[in-house]
Amino acid sequence: MKITGLRIGKLSVPLKTPFKTALRTVEAVEDIVVLVDTDTGHVGHGEAAATAVITGDTHGSIIAAIRDCIAPHLLGADVADLNRNTRLVQTALERNFSAKAAVEIALYDLFGQLYGAPLYQLLGGGDPVITTDITISVDYIDKMVADSLAAVDRGFESLKIKVGKDIGLDIERVKAIHAAVEGRALLRLDANQGWTAKQAVYAMQALENAGVQLELLEQPVKAQDIRGLKYVTDRVHTPVMADESVFGPTEVVDLIKMHAADIINIKLMKTGGISNAIRIADIASMYGVECMIGCMIETSISVAAAVHLAVAKSDAITKVDLDGPSLCAYDPVEGGVDFNESEISIGDAPGLGIGDIRGLEMLSA
Repeated sequence: MKITGLRIGKLSVPLKTPFKTALRTVEAVEDIVVLVDTDTGHVGHGEAAATAVITGDTHGSIIAAIRDCIAPHLLGADVADLNRNTRLVQTALERNFSAKAAVEIALYDLFGQLYGAPLYQLLGGGDPVITTDITISVDYIDKMVADSLAAVDRGFESLKIKVGKDIGLDIERVKAIHAAVEGRALLRLDANQGWTAKQAVYAMQALENAGVQLELLEQPVKAQDIRGLKYVTDRVHTPVMADESVFGPTEVVDLIKMHAADIINIKLMKTGGISNAIRIADIASMYGVECMIGCMIETSISVAAAVHLAVAKSDAITKVDLDGPSLCAYDPVEGGVDFNESEISIGDAPGLGIGDIRGLEMLSA
């Protein structure tokens, strides 16, 4: 099975409700989809999220990176040479992580199709059913409480609460949600780089002293402020998770050695795809550090790849934040992974199992 071409499309899917964080507000998924064609008629599917405020990727940069830099290296490549192919992707250009992720996802999809097995089985196997949390967007307190109660009623047992806009109001938001769902759901707090280190310690100590139990605090400080991240980790009881502060394996090693965080958040759009995500999970496992698998605002194309990875690396990936498809008004993908509220399950189809993609607009070469 050899690669004969790469096609690029754009997929737009509205969200059920706007997704609001300290960094941005999103009303629809607007992602780039890559289709990798082969001489056997098999097609690999990948997806890239344009998240300029986090990864620096835009639609234009993703398209150019795939079309002009990555695709020429892969034409004629044998799908079975997975390690060589992913190396070609990673060395085709610097950074451009989301573009690399989209192509890598498609390559792994084809690898599974080549050997007639679901991807997770080729990555090491595991239980093909996992459970995700759901995001509660930052908003007025009453709205966040209502959204939290609705999520619990839908069966979600973990809530990821977005804060980071107003330190005093953030504390009240979390207290109100904790009081409303206490004993019914675990709470994960995501400040999205919205606090300073001292603000984070103040907020967490206020919440801890008030009896609010949180499963974790995600990325309280700016991505580049590793010292600030460590400052918070050293001074609060709640486990601290690094997200935007960690993209690749080298950063993970440095962060672990500094004891700057307790948990690592893996996202394919940050790691540049599956190959580096596997390395991060293996490094974390070696050091006894937990990982979460997360996603940007993505559809079930790229999130499916993250699910397969989470299943195969469940020894390291102990927490799941893959609610992107659940936030969409509908699932545009036929086949693939089944996202049923908090429960995510993988079928028996080879690779990622993706069929038709509704609403995919192919772009000219």
